Amino acid sequence: MEFSYNNRCQSTIGLAPYEMLYGCKCRSPLHWDEIGKKQIVGPEAVGEASEVIEKIHQRMLTAQSRQKRYADLKKRDIAFSVGEFVSFRVSPIKGVMCFSKKGKLSLRYIGPFEILDRVWQVVYGLALPPTLSKTHNVFYISMLRKHMSDPSHVLSYEPLQLMQDLSYDEQFERIIEEGVKQLRFKKIPLVKVLWKNITKREATWELEEDMRERYSELFA
Repeated sequence: MEFSYNNRCQSTIGLAPYEMLYGCKCRSPLHWDEIGKKQIVGPEAVGEASEVIEKIHQRMLTAQSRQKRYADLKKRDIAFSVGEFVSFRVSPIKGVMCFSKKGKLSLRYIGPFEILDRVWQVVYGLALPPTLSKTHNVFYISMLRKHMSDPSHVLSYEPLQLMQDLSYDEQFERIIEEGVKQLRFKKIPLVKVLWKNITKREATWELEEDMRERYSELFA
């Protein structure tokens, strides 16, 4: 017989599961020398079983106390108010789509979601979007994290005047860099132009000559 979970001593209860259940050691190669079998009947069996149960109970309480002490080191005293925005933790399983997220590189928290009510001292109800309609909207506080808004992530925009073909005319803002493209027999002056409603990363290189014709007042 293999040395498996049933005949391996467990640190929590101090016994092997097989020995706890049947009152004797499992007949494995480790216990071949124990040929005889102890016969216990009547009140003696009940008394010995009670002693074992009490011993296991005390050992489990000790293990629970130790685990609680470790868990309390990471415990935080936090509370949220109705109307605040929070993100909740998702734990996608490998190969399983969870909260529309899949894979270990997915976001650990999604949100923000508004707190609708405080169901209990450490339980909150959130306002979830229609895409999460199949998800229960009540979460334990350990799954929540306060959403910290970043003003730099808020983009300002202006309405665009679209043409009939759904295109629009780019509006010049400023020149951020100048350069020269070297060909075989000549040099072509270029300017890097920042247009409105786009970021600096999306600035484009344009011919300086064309920009002088289109925006002559800028090169006066």
